[in-house]
Amino acid sequence: MTILRILAAIFLPPLGVFLTVGLGGAFWINILLTILGFIPGIIHAIWVIAKHDD
Repeated sequence: MTILRILAAIFLPPLGVFLTVGLGGAFWINILLTILGFIPGIIHAIWVIAKHDD
């Protein structure tokens, strides 16, 4: 499942975060970062997925 989340984070960052944490604060931060710049959204999404996958 982690591979699917990472692939989703690369192509659509908010989807990767949503699959990991749901509609929490990290999801809304990721939406904002993705709107401001796609690369920050990807970095944040991968960070959230890696942090949650401990």
